[in-house]
Parts: sequence; structure tokens; C-alpha cells
Amino acid sequence: MSAIHHLPELLINQIAAGEVVERPASVLKEVLENALDAGAHSIDVQLEDGGVRRIRVADDGGGIARDELALALERHATSKIGSLEDLERVGTMGFRGEALAAIAAVSRLTLTSRTADADHAWRIAGEEKELQPAALNSGTVVDVANLYFNTPARRKFLKTGGTEYAHCEEVFRRVALARPDIAMQFAHNGRVVHRLPAGDARTRIGTLMGSDFLGNAREIRAEGALRLTGYTSLPAQARNQRDAQYFFVNGRPVRDKLITHAITQAYADILHGARYPAYVLFLEINPATVDVNVHPAKIEVRFRDPHGVHQFVFHALNRTLAEFGGRLSGPAATPSPTSAPDAAEASPARRTEHYPPYRQEPARPGQVAMDAASQSYLDFAATARPVIAPSVAFPVAAKKIPPWLKTEPAPGASANDTSGPPLGFALAQLHGIYILAQNARGLVLVDMHAAHERILYEQLKVVLDGTPAIQRLLIPAVIEASSAEMATAQSCAEILLRMGFELSSAGPKELAVRSVPALLANVSIAELMHELLAELGEYPASEIITQRRNELLATMACHGAVRAHRQLTVPEMNALLRDMEATERADQCNHGRPTWTQFSLKELDNFFLRGQ
Repeated sequence: MSAIHHLPELLINQIAAGEVVERPASVLKEVLENALDAGAHSIDVQLEDGGVRRIRVADDGGGIARDELALALERHATSKIGSLEDLERVGTMGFRGEALAAIAAVSRLTLTSRTADADHAWRIAGEEKELQPAALNSGTVVDVANLYFNTPARRKFLKTGGTEYAHCEEVFRRVALARPDIAMQFAHNGRVVHRLPAGDARTRIGTLMGSDFLGNAREIRAEGALRLTGYTSLPAQARNQRDAQYFFVNGRPVRDKLITHAITQAYADILHGARYPAYVLFLEINPATVDVNVHPAKIEVRFRDPHGVHQFVFHALNRTLAEFGGRLSGPAATPSPTSAPDAAEASPARRTEHYPPYRQEPARPGQVAMDAASQSYLDFAATARPVIAPSVAFPVAAKKIPPWLKTEPAPGASANDTSGPPLGFALAQLHGIYILAQNARGLVLVDMHAAHERILYEQLKVVLDGTPAIQRLLIPAVIEASSAEMATAQSCAEILLRMGFELSSAGPKELAVRSVPALLANVSIAELMHELLAELGEYPASEIITQRRNELLATMACHGAVRAHRQLTVPEMNALLRDMEATERADQCNHGRPTWTQFSLKELDNFFLRGQ
């Protein structure tokens, strides 16, 4: 080994470039962040060959003074922090003072800038570092050409122009989502791809994510010590990959395992299988409680109170996803991405208001009679929730019945009347599978099995958290069981008893079921027990009680839900609709599928060409 010596400045910058400048998208990210910190109101991005040949970013920010242009290309030269206190509460996108120096070390960089009080602009090249007068109205232009021209080994690791372009567009998309107040334009090889005027967050999200995303997403608004805003997709619109997930901390796009876990947990009860939610979420937090100086690329953060942040994000999403969508706009509503949300719908009071009861008048032929709904509800629920004998009943908190449950629609009520329950009143049953209902907006179509499955699932969770009500069987149900099932029934007897199942051996390969949960008293006991024992035998008891608990309840709810082709009366259908409105997460079944959809009168009129 040679003697210890100082490395040349150029080599130092090239080593730093390996951390900061991974590909053209890294260059674009650093330059865009500088434009944001400069107070730009508009930014223009031009790429050639995916950014490998050229990246040009022009902004109308404050600019760089003539005497500071050369210093801006030096390492650890910055105007954004000056002390440790500044570093501990960074409020700008950049702060390290390494980006421009690293970029200049591996490319042909030209920096042109003009401040508001300067007579004209000045230009400096990264290689010569000589100042020259230039023409520019205001702001700064960063021109990066021939990336990695002097480090051919690094250039070989770059992908095709199309791949590098996709990474650059993703960087632009993230910055554009974070700052909707800035007008931005993005062009590639002379063709304009995005032209985004300054506006509000909803408009920018609708433009970049598509109106379908906004139409099938829930708005998030949670405030406390932290503030979380944005939009997250309904489970039915989940995707096969994580390509539409954007999370920002104080305007900075980040990838954080803690946040990802919190969001995953919020969707765990309504999203099953290899599916991923789409979301655009903004977390605002005191800069002093978050460390952004974790990674040179500034894509990772560290929170001072990680558990508190995790719980805040989880509960904010979980609470929003648990709300019944019919009280807002419904799953099928597609608001325009260019219009501001309705103030009445955005108001938190809207979500908890009670709809005025319909007037009590005699029912006419063909009219939905709701006065008997509460009584017929017991008949409908008897298929899965029979009346419990006093000897085995346990006290359960009574659920508040909405005011419309015992009422009926007013005769001759206008279709434009905005009062009434969100899902309206049942009209008919289609092929024993779907419920057709009419509400103020138009036609509602409900998958009765999926809806009832969600209702039972949520009720089972509540019941299991306390002492479950059980239904003792007058005659024990004897089922055949394999040796593995017999062993599982014996080892998991305590878990099954906690769930409401009392089993005992009735022979070498027979099990006697003596009680079941009251909510599932009328299900096919043999079919349910075989499936439950199979799942119980697959996992350790400790994991079943904690991680696998809800999956077991989902299986039980699926078996207990009303089956397809079961004919329901109109009062029974109405009772199911009312129960949906009183149930959390009723928009999706336990497998993440939608339980209902809305067809507005306008959509129906357009289909039949009415008024055209």
C-alpha cells in the first residue's frame, strides 16, 4: 500500500457522486429540490434520451448571486443551514451542499442564474468555473449534459433510455404531487408530457393519478399533534403492485418501513391477497421531531417518536376506511378532478348527521313499507342470529337503531329529495343474489351475501372481544373427523371454547358439537368445523389468538352469511340495508370486494339517451 495522502478534489466529488447521483433521476431530484428551496413559482423540465444525454431545469426562483455561483459548485457549500440547530430542524428540501458538486464531477454542468437586483444573468460551467454574462429573465437554469461521460464504468450500469425516462418521470410526479401550488412542465425529446398549472392538491392529484383514483378513494383529514391529509383508495380498487403509493413528510417524498407498516395494518382487515392500496398522503410534523439526515439521497427519515407516528397514521386511515361510504358519496361516485370538493360533503358534521325520518303514512301497493322492518329484521336475522335463551344469553350492549329503521318513505316522495337513508329502500331481488334499491341519487345494487358477510364479521369481532353469546344445541351435532382434526380439536379446545364452540369426542373419529356462537347457530356445522379445524391445525395456538384471529372470524362470517338464491322479502332486504348503514367497513366484504354500487339518475338517463 502507498503512503497516506489526500485525495484530489475531483476524485472526492466523484466518490460522493456515487452516493448522490445514482442515475439521471437522482440528478433531476436534486435539481428540482433546489428549485423548490429557491421559492420558484414555475418549473420547466426538459429531458433528452431519458436524461442521459441532457437534463435541463429552469425555474423562476430567487436565483444565485454572481459572487456565489462558483461557491455553489463546491462541496458542503449551502445557504440552507449554518449550525447544528438548523440541521436538527431542517425545513428545506436540500441542506447537504453536495448535490451540484457531485453532479458537476460526473457530467458537463452549466449553471445560469440571475437575482432580482442583477442587471443580467451570469453563467458558469462546472469544468472551467469561469463566469460569463448571459441572458435570462430571472431565476436559475441548470443544464446537465452527458452524464457519466468521464466515468464510463458507471455509465455502463445505466439502463435503456426508456427505463431511465420512467424513473425521471416518477421523480417529477412526486415533486409535482408535493407542490400543487407551483406550475410545472415536463418534456422529453421535445414532446411535452405534463403541463400542470398551479392549483389545489385535489386538482393536481386528479391530473396525475387520474379521475378514477379520486372517484374510488377516501379523503383523509386527521389533525392533532400531527396532521395527515390526502387520499387513499378503496380496497376494491387495490392494485397488483406498489406503483401508486406516495407518502410525504413535510412535503418531502419518503420511503419509510414504519409508515408502510402502519398503512398495511390499516388495510389488513379489508384487503386480502397480494393486493396493494393506492394512496397520496401528506404528513405534517414538527421538523425538530424528524431526522432527515439519514441517507445522502434524503429518501429516508427517522422519527423521534416512531410508535406515536405509527399509531397516528394507522388510526387515521383505519377510522376513515371504517366509515360507511354511503354517508358521503358512495363507491361509484366519480368527482371531477378539476372541481373542488363539495363543502357539505367535506364537512366532518356531514358524516355523523342523522337523516330525518320519513312521515308515517299508510303504505300504498308497490310502496316499500318500513314500519314492520324492525320486527321482520328478527325473522331475517334468525338464519344466523336466533333469539338466545335466557339461560345462555350474555349481556351485550344494545346497538342504537337509526331513526329511519322504523319508518317508511313518504308517498310521492321526490327522487331529488336528499333526505332518507344512504342506501334507500329495497325494490326487488335479482336472481336471489342482488338487492335492487332506490335512494335519492338513483339506483343502488347490493351483493347481499358479501354485505351480510361483512355485517357478521364486524359483529363477531365485537362479541369475541367480550364473552360470546352461545347457542347450545338440544341434540349435539356429530361430525366425522380425521385423526388430524381430532388432534386439533383436542389441542385447541380452549381457543374453540373462547370462540363459542364446545366440542367433545363422540368416538374414535367423531366429534360432537354441543354449542356454537349464537350468530352462527343456523350454519352448516359440519362444513364450518372442517374448515375451522383445518386452519387451526395449520398455525401455532399463540399465532391463532393474535395474528390469525380475524382470518378465522372471516371464515366463520362467510359460512354464516345469507347464501345466494335465498329469497328475501322486501322488509328483510330493507333490514339488511339498514344494518349495512350501521356497520363499519360495510363498503367491502371480508375479501376486499365491494358490497354495493350506485347508479345515479344521470347515468341511467345517459344510458337510455333521455333528453338527447
